[in-house]
Amino acid sequence: MESYHLIHEKNLDRFHKMLSAKKRNGFVIIEHNEKLPYAVLSREKIQINHPFHLFLTVITLGLWLIVWLYFIITLLRKKDILVALDEDGNVFQEKCLSK
Repeated sequence: MESYHLIHEKNLDRFHKMLSAKKRNGFVIIEHNEKLPYAVLSREKIQINHPFHLFLTVITLGLWLIVWLYFIITLLRKKDILVALDEDGNVFQEKCLSK
């Protein structure tokens, strides 16, 4: 029984480390439950400095356009994720549907 408890504590520690990493990346916890270890996190869309990226695109003869498009696709959306522990004690992350 003690070994199960130690494994459970190790899994909870990994869960909390993942939550800390997500919070460092700009996510905010919306919902959190310790009984069934899960948390719903959200990150607002980030504003992009378009004139600066246009300048970089012109200076690099269009090569920076790839990076700029990547930023537009990934950063201009609000992102909601679910971080939880499954029955086996594995930490997982899934996308949540947002409005």
